[in-house]
Amino acid sequence: MTACFHCGEPVPADLRLTARVQDGDRPVCCIGCRAAAEWIEGLGLADYYRLRSMPAQPVATPADYRAWDRPQLTRLHVRTTAADRADVVVLVEGLRCAACAWLIERALGALPGVREVGVNVAARRVLLGYDPSRTRLSEVLAALARLGYAPHPLTADAIDSLRQRENRDALKRLVVAGLGAMQAMMYAVALYAGVFDGIDPAVRDFFRWLGFLVATPVVLYSARPFFAGALREWRSRRLSMDTPVAIAVALIYVASLVETLRGGHEIYFDSVSMFVFFLLAGRAIEMRARHRAGDVVDALARLQPPLAERRSGAAFQTVGVHELVPGDTVRVGAGAAIPADGVLAGPACRVDESLVSGESAARRRQPGDPVIAGSLVLDGPVEITVQRIGPDTVLAGVVRLVTRAAAERPRLARLADARASRFVLRVLALTAITAAAWCAFDPERAFGAALAVLVVSCPCAFALAVPTALTRAVAVLAARGVLVVDADALEALATADRFVFDKTGTLSEPEIDLARSVVLRGSRDDALAIAAALEQGSTHPLARALRRAAGERPLPAAAALRHVAGAGVEGTLDGRRYRLGRPAFVDAVATDEALVLSDRHGPLARFAIDERPREGAATLLQGLRDAGVGCGILSGDAPGRVAAMAARLGVADWRAGAQPADKLAHLAGLRGEGHVVVMVGDGVNDAPVLAGADVAVAVGEGAALAQAASGILLPAGRLDALLEARAIARCMLQTLRRNLNWALGYNLSVVPLAAFGLVPPWLAAIGMSLSSVVVIVHSLRIGRAPRAPAPAASADALPAAAREATA
Repeated sequence: MTACFHCGEPVPADLRLTARVQDGDRPVCCIGCRAAAEWIEGLGLADYYRLRSMPAQPVATPADYRAWDRPQLTRLHVRTTAADRADVVVLVEGLRCAACAWLIERALGALPGVREVGVNVAARRVLLGYDPSRTRLSEVLAALARLGYAPHPLTADAIDSLRQRENRDALKRLVVAGLGAMQAMMYAVALYAGVFDGIDPAVRDFFRWLGFLVATPVVLYSARPFFAGALREWRSRRLSMDTPVAIAVALIYVASLVETLRGGHEIYFDSVSMFVFFLLAGRAIEMRARHRAGDVVDALARLQPPLAERRSGAAFQTVGVHELVPGDTVRVGAGAAIPADGVLAGPACRVDESLVSGESAARRRQPGDPVIAGSLVLDGPVEITVQRIGPDTVLAGVVRLVTRAAAERPRLARLADARASRFVLRVLALTAITAAAWCAFDPERAFGAALAVLVVSCPCAFALAVPTALTRAVAVLAARGVLVVDADALEALATADRFVFDKTGTLSEPEIDLARSVVLRGSRDDALAIAAALEQGSTHPLARALRRAAGERPLPAAAALRHVAGAGVEGTLDGRRYRLGRPAFVDAVATDEALVLSDRHGPLARFAIDERPREGAATLLQGLRDAGVGCGILSGDAPGRVAAMAARLGVADWRAGAQPADKLAHLAGLRGEGHVVVMVGDGVNDAPVLAGADVAVAVGEGAALAQAASGILLPAGRLDALLEARAIARCMLQTLRRNLNWALGYNLSVVPLAAFGLVPPWLAAIGMSLSSVVVIVHSLRIGRAPRAPAPAASADALPAAAREATA
């Protein structure tokens, strides 16, 4: 098998790739080796291949990614959603800009079995969806590592370790660049003084070579990330911010070396050192701001503890969370975090779910109530029966939803990336024009002016404008319990001028009116127990109302359940078949909209239904009306009920008795009139309607089908949180546009100055770095406005929502 001329690795049999070195075509194994070999040849250093005493050593893979295929690790990090689909979120080292995201998406997306690749640059995360039957996770991660981006498990230790390495690496490069810049300036001062007072040529050359010695580690070590980024951009055939920076650094350094060798007049070792130093200083500030923007998402990942106390006989044993299995009993002390989703075995306690649900008030949990991983036990110790671990927990679902939303490329981001890529081409063209123009008038100033144009107009601010604002907005909303699933939903929410609401379960909360309910056979308690048992697994608002009415008594087990959308449910209890639902579904005659429970002998009970406005509904509608947004109710319920609720909430525009097709037609009509429509719904019947709106908002306790069609998930106990979400979305859109306008205005104002030779290269580096810092700091202002006091959330608001989102 043929070996690569550059690195010595085997060349695939079906690859015909060569590099032109030493007047011959040499076989190489990849485009990277060809670029490196031809670059060495272009520098006149091709004798390296003749003089080297041993073959090049291949770069070792930093980790054995086959460990990711082990069942224990898979259970903890990989969520299997179907036989042919699994999802995992990994933390990635080296991910920095939009070009990196583009390269990862294209390279991994072309692998067999990979279904989805989402890259969140600001949070350094990659979401992978793949087919386990076609490819192994280790193969996908190894491919990611070969691109130069090392993946790590999304754990608190990995986050801290990656941040420490990133901070340490940035500090070392900044220190080297700072020392080099100071030393180079000292030698440059002597040379500048010699221009006026005279200097011996030998002394002049000596100081020039000293400048070369101190600038070389700055260029080869401190500036290495810029060259690596530019190489990735060239390989992916996509230009971004690193290309002009790498070209500028290389040109300044090489030109200065050539002038030193030939005894010319101008050298720029001090300029290149200061240039790299200012760029790295700007990136260090950018990195700190980016870490702050991702603090909320990182905090979510830190909530789940790595260890748990599992019952083993009569004692408890400390084990890793990945060792837990459903059915285990774990003990959690006061102030400790719950390691997995489960059911409280006892005793009663208070839990803090604020970072997951956005609600600061502690929630009271009784034995048998569900608890979620990451929430803090305020009264302990307690025992919990494990139900779900790792990627199947509510907490993992929240992290996954936030990561997916921030990783998506919204319309504005795609436009910004396209503008940045085109802008780089224009910058390179303008640099060439500037150099040519100055060569015609004053050749000695051509190099400095061209460098200034190349540096000052680097599109860093363009590339950072959208992802920083989007990541900040998604993270702030997640901290307040509002989960953004679709990145484009925030833009549409900010510009929406029409809100349409479903009634039952969204604006209103149904209740069973026991005083008006009629029991035809048996006792009322037995009838309520049977009805609640039939609805035990349902999240429909009427099902929750029945369970509340049944109280805390143990419920019988129901079997062979069959739910009929919009009609009711039937099932078997103790060998008897029961039906519960609308009168027509149970073959009963009724003059009202009561729920009827029946068996084969006929009706058993008729449950009268009353309604009350959901907490926060009036505040939400009034806030939207004050903002000039139109509001309407679109419901399939009876006209009398819809009219009564609309009157209580002050909504003039309402429609009743609407089937799903009628709702879709109504939404299509509104959008046809030019309105941007937000549909807020809950329940299985709302799923197709939610999908037909510009923005779909599912209330947190809605069925999984409705939530799957939604761009935003809202806590059921905080309906007025939609006002907060709209305000943050509007702030994000304003910030994003200001970022883009700032980047455009900055370049339009400074590029002409640089082209006319009024901006030295080192000052251009300061300006370019400051423009990026301004964009990031401005994005951090999103969500800084004081929060309005929120009403207390219902006990099961977010846990049900996030649990269904993970289903």
